[in-house]
Amino acid sequence: MDYKDLLRVNEAAEALNVSRWTIYRWIDEGRLEATKIGKGSVRIFRASVSTLINQNRKSDWGYPANSS
Repeated sequence: MDYKDLLRVNEAAEALNVSRWTIYRWIDEGRLEATKIGKGSVRIFRASVSTLINQNRKSDWGYPANSS
């Protein structure tokens, strides 16, 4: 695994345009996969962020995709 495969909480929050507290909640809910580094620093797997984005695309909500 490369260090680039892990995101800090703030990086994941910025990528998803949510608060850091939402990131922690989503980790607790199992929506994001994370690991602890050292004595408590949390890192989020980049792949789980991508998966969350792909699972929530507007085209998957039953709306027509934007064709512009």
